[in-house]
Amino acid sequence: MRKSIYVSAYALAALFLSSCTTGKQLANEAVETQPSVREYSVQSVMWQQNAGEYRALCYQAFNTAKFRLDQFLENKDLDGQKLAIVTDIDETVLDNSPYNAKLIEIDEEYTSEGWKDWTDRAEAKAIPGAEDFLNYAASKGVEVFYVTNRNVEEMNSTLDNLKKVNFPFSDDKHILLRSNNSAKRDRFNKVAEEYTILLFMGDNLGDFTSDFMIPSTEERNKLTDDLKEHFGYDYIVLPNPMYGDWETHGIYQENYNMTDKEKDEVRKASLRTYE
Repeated sequence: MRKSIYVSAYALAALFLSSCTTGKQLANEAVETQPSVREYSVQSVMWQQNAGEYRALCYQAFNTAKFRLDQFLENKDLDGQKLAIVTDIDETVLDNSPYNAKLIEIDEEYTSEGWKDWTDRAEAKAIPGAEDFLNYAASKGVEVFYVTNRNVEEMNSTLDNLKKVNFPFSDDKHILLRSNNSAKRDRFNKVAEEYTILLFMGDNLGDFTSDFMIPSTEERNKLTDDLKEHFGYDYIVLPNPMYGDWETHGIYQENYNMTDKEKDEVRKASLRTYE
């Protein structure tokens, strides 16, 4: 009788341990199947921070900009005019990849509070080739206007950062931040009222014309094709695989209410494969 009791006790213990193990396995599987918020961006941030090819593309962009600037300055019709270059800041002349690496580390999406914490540090490094080119333009009497979608509350930290990396025209006259509209058309027009703009530089197509502020990958690509003669002529594009309107306006079609799982599905659905 006592042996039977022992056997039953062992059986119950084994069953309990088995159920606990199964519960843990199910919990672990649930965790494993939950997609990481920022895992998808690891490759792009890693590439920007490590690839010589990224640096080469940046140098190529600024070499092209210098070549085009010299060509423009040979035009005698421009004599006596006030000349300018309009450039974006983030991922065009300043490298914010540490912020995107931090998002991966803490596995969180972009927030305005987190972004401001980063810009308040004024620690972004210059994009390869940016300092040399911008100072070359200044030496030729061409003013540089930084038209950025940083918020007006970020003016002081932005000024500090531009000064740290030795960019010319690091003053509040030459920095045009966003007030309530991310489209840059009005700020471009403000510069054009007084200056002849020779070059636009950016990592995002909205840095060239606000016509790209449309929620469709197909339409954005079609407009890119329509404007193909501008690229390398008066539009200079810097590489940025980490984020941009190609994602928010294009892939996500301005749907800011999607869950992380839905975003993951949309990203994968946008891929082209073969049978």
